[in-house]
Amino acid sequence: MQSKALWWKLLILGGVTLLLLMVLMRIGWLVDERQQRQRAAEASVALAQAGPQVLLGPVLQRSCTEEWENVSGAGKDQTRTAERRDFVLSAVPAELAVDGTLNQEQRQRGLFKVNGYAGEVALQARWASLGALVPVAEHKGRLSCEDPRVMVAVSDARGLRAVTLKRGTEALAVRPGTRHGSYPHGLHAVLPDSALDQPLSLTVAIKLIGMTDFGIVPAASATQVKLRSNWPHPSFGGRFLPLSRRIDDSGFEAQWQVTELATTAPRDVLAGFALPGVARDPDAGPAAYAPARVAAQEGRAEVVADTLAFSMIDPVNPYVMSDRAIKYGLMFIVLTFVSVGLLELLSGRRVHPVQYLMVGLAMTLFFLLLLSLSEHLSFPVSYVLAAGAAVGLLAFYGASMLGAAWRGLGFGALVAVLYGALYVLLSLETASLLVGATLLFAVLAAVMALTRRIDWYALGGRTADPPEVAPADTP
Repeated sequence: MQSKALWWKLLILGGVTLLLLMVLMRIGWLVDERQQRQRAAEASVALAQAGPQVLLGPVLQRSCTEEWENVSGAGKDQTRTAERRDFVLSAVPAELAVDGTLNQEQRQRGLFKVNGYAGEVALQARWASLGALVPVAEHKGRLSCEDPRVMVAVSDARGLRAVTLKRGTEALAVRPGTRHGSYPHGLHAVLPDSALDQPLSLTVAIKLIGMTDFGIVPAASATQVKLRSNWPHPSFGGRFLPLSRRIDDSGFEAQWQVTELATTAPRDVLAGFALPGVARDPDAGPAAYAPARVAAQEGRAEVVADTLAFSMIDPVNPYVMSDRAIKYGLMFIVLTFVSVGLLELLSGRRVHPVQYLMVGLAMTLFFLLLLSLSEHLSFPVSYVLAAGAAVGLLAFYGASMLGAAWRGLGFGALVAVLYGALYVLLSLETASLLVGATLLFAVLAAVMALTRRIDWYALGGRTADPPEVAPADTP
């Protein structure tokens, strides 16, 4: 009879575990819903202000026209037709130096925070000569060209706050639009009286804002980039990692150095390849630039130019951290049930399945409390408050469940250790598997050590088989 009661209790506890698993899944769906609302808030900020920025330029252009007469036939059947060819010549710099400071400028939509930046980027470009802007006639006729112009393209022109462009010490008039078919967003300026057989140096200072991600296309024979920010959690992406970087609590500083031997960006720009888009990884939370040079845009495969990029990631995003915590939820509920069962065996006090359900619900609602608090407070503070509330409740309830106040305090301390281990798992992302495996092994070792003298047959209402005794010798 005792064996039958034990099996029924185990069966009921299995049902309780399944019920708690359904509650965890429902909380997980709530986390997913809040993550979607976070992305909607980011999209709203991008529509109302400016989205991620990719900067290209400066690049020189010159629009030319060739006109000629096409003669066909002979004698009376001879006809003359006016023909025209419009084309654009382009030249990327031989040297490009970029120096920028982009500090955090956080935006908020309701409860949701969106990382943005604002600052100034200085571009210094030098051309050894402008021979690439000298047109070559393909027909006998008249060839005419406009003055050369310089263009700078960005992903979202709404992020441009102020721009100054100088040729040496001469300030040039900046006009909206790039007059480039592949890169319509940005600015341009006409370069009058430019000597095409002389070197050219230009300086561009841009004050801009953007959201989360920033990239630069290294469209030059040699590109040097130096970026700094007060954001202490950058994620470097694009096609090239920084040559050197410094990251601390005050922010980061990174330097890139790329030549045309390592990148196809100069040829890509001259061919009119598109600026890269931004590929988001829902599991990682923050935005990251796709390393592949082929991206899906508007339902078709489109080749994009190389970039040097960084993202302002949030390592303690409350929804990402809550989602990761819920993935460990079932394991920690089972470990808590094992702890209660172990205390039940060692104390000799019976615990009802309803009491197991109450303990499991307290463990489960911890994740809901953690999610709601982390929307208003920092994640570490939210975790301490939620875990403290759960540990206090379980210690109070455990005193009555286990029949003694010291047992309740011991149970609460055991649960506190589990929550501490969970926080370590969440904090040490790269070592979480090692810590989790070590924790499970330690728990199993402790259970085996504490139950090594228990007679499991006696718990089931049976007696262990007596050891075999050798028959006595017959005299």
